[in-house]
Amino acid sequence: MSKTKIFSIVLFLVAVTIGYFFVKSIADDIQQEKKIAREEALVIEKLKLIREGLVAYQRVNGQYTSDWDKLINFIDTGSFYVTERSETIIPRDYGGDSVVINIDTLGTVPVFDSLYSDVPKFKLDRLPYKPNTNTKFNIFADKIVKGSIKVDVFEVSDPNPINPKRRKDDNEKALRVGSKSEVTTAGNWE
Repeated sequence: MSKTKIFSIVLFLVAVTIGYFFVKSIADDIQQEKKIAREEALVIEKLKLIREGLVAYQRVNGQYTSDWDKLINFIDTGSFYVTERSETIIPRDYGGDSVVINIDTLGTVPVFDSLYSDVPKFKLDRLPYKPNTNTKFNIFADKIVKGSIKVDVFEVSDPNPINPKRRKDDNEKALRVGSKSEVTTAGNWE
């Protein structure tokens, strides 16, 4: 065999090896992106469930909580009042109207039934934890001053994002719902 044939065979084997690793690296990247998307979708769904619980807690108690035990206890044992609102408009002699608003309490509904009864396989004790892990979400609740008014805010964030892009700058872009500095209940994925 001539040197040219040997060199051609070696070069062909090197090209096939490089091609294999190139295709494998692209396939691995695609699989990693799919895994990240799946896990982030689970985290987003959990953050939405937590947001519902915190908003309900604030409506009943007048403020948010940063204590997981208080939130879980509220969801487990708390209840909403079911009310009916009616308005009566009374015309006045001078042409104006007077409005009388009546609010009647009809009963109560348990918070858990109201918020989570239709969520399949929902486990209340796992609410503070990232899906499929034992890592708790970071939770923050406080009052801030906006303008000259004190308002309640909360933030729940992923402490350990799987996506490397979200881990930059001390998890600055981690998935979260709410804000420590703005009055919002939106998630940063929305």
